Amino acid sequence: MSTIERFWLACAPHPGSNVVQDSAFDLTAPTFERHRALPDGVAAAIRAAILGAIETPSPRLLDLGAGTGRIGRTFVAAGDDYVGLDLSLAMLREFPHTAGVRLIQADGAALPFADASFDAVMLIQVFGAMRRWRDVLAEARRVLRPKGALVVGRTIVPADGIDAQMKQRLDAIVDESGASAERLNARENALRSLKHSARATRIEAAAWIAARTPRTFIDRHRTGARFAALPARIKDEALSRLAAWATATFGSLDAASSERHAFELQMFRFDQEVGS
Repeated sequence: MSTIERFWLACAPHPGSNVVQDSAFDLTAPTFERHRALPDGVAAAIRAAILGAIETPSPRLLDLGAGTGRIGRTFVAAGDDYVGLDLSLAMLREFPHTAGVRLIQADGAALPFADASFDAVMLIQVFGAMRRWRDVLAEARRVLRPKGALVVGRTIVPADGIDAQMKQRLDAIVDESGASAERLNARENALRSLKHSARATRIEAAAWIAARTPRTFIDRHRTGARFAALPARIKDEALSRLAAWATATFGSLDAASSERHAFELQMFRFDQEVGS
């Protein structure tokens, strides 16, 4: 029995919990770290920024959308009171199963925890394909202790960089094919909701210079959760058209650009109890 299954069986599910379903990230799990690993030191800087902003000593932490542990493993290695949760069992199986790691496969919209169980709930780059973001935020707030923090994080890239231009063009190509990848505005909607109900603090946890080329974008995006779920014919045609556009626009698929990337955290604290 795996670590994930052992800890799941040891938990008393919340009454609203239900059977978890397959995740779009199951398909991308084997190659996720290869294409989306963070530079050395960035995960440690994120951990330091989060712990530095939490007022409680030795806080209990929930990483909602822990994935392969590219950030969570630093908490585990340091011996923090960390619990990683993800809908994708395949992603969690890629999380290093070191001694003491506690991982749960569950739906973030129906968390298997009692009220006020955590000092911080981390939502790090999880809103991309999230449909039930209102339920996820409600559950995150339910399990958060009164003085706790809800932490939303993401990588910030330049709006005129290669990655941003390539993504914008790929979105247009997929739309033209009639097989939209169903781009949701979950992150913007969730942040708008949080800013209406909580006090927000913005932190730049880390910054680095990243080398980007059109070819690396194509290789990485081929395994993106929403894109990977499209029919093979649509994916192949879209990437072929994107490669042709990138060659005409940048001169080569290997045209390199050095871009400043940063990891941004937004810390939300609630002044009132849930339901007040």
